Amino acid sequence: MRGTIIVAALALSACGASERRSEGAATQAAIENSAATPLPAPKAPTPPVTPTPTPTPSATATPGANHYLGRWTGVEGMYLVVSDPAQGDVKLEMQYDLDNKGNYVGTVVPEGIRFQRGGETLTLKPSNGDATGLKWLAGKPDCLTVKPGEGYCRD
Repeated sequence: MRGTIIVAALALSACGASERRSEGAATQAAIENSAATPLPAPKAPTPPVTPTPTPTPSATATPGANHYLGRWTGVEGMYLVVSDPAQGDVKLEMQYDLDNKGNYVGTVVPEGIRFQRGGETLTLKPSNGDATGLKWLAGKPDCLTVKPGEGYCRD
C-alpha cells in the first residue's frame, strides 16, 4: 500500500509540475502577445497657459475726459479751457469768436464732448489741425473741432 501512495503522490506531483509548466507557458505567451500589441500613442504635452495680454489703447480709442483737460488754442484770440471732470461732465470756458465767450457744461461721449451753446447741440470732436479748416492750425496733430472754421489745438 505504501508503494501505491508513493506512486499516487508522484503522479500528483508530476501533474502539478505539468500545470505549472502550462501556466508558465500561458504567462510567457501573454507576455509575448502583449509585446506584439502596439502601445497607445503618447499624448501631446499640454501647452502652458499664457496670460492674455492687456490691450493697449490704440490710436482709434475713444479718449477719456482726462485727455481733454487743459487749454486749447484757436485763432485770433479764440481759446477753450476744459476743466473739472465730474461723472462724465466737464466745464468748458471758451472764446469762440471775436465777440462771444461763455461757460458751458459738456458731457464726454464717444464722439468727443457734447455741449449746448445758443440753443444748438454741438460736439467738440478730436481731430487734427487740417480738419478744423483753419490754415493757422494746419499741421497740428492734437485738436478739437466744433465745426468747419471753429477748432482748437494743443500748443
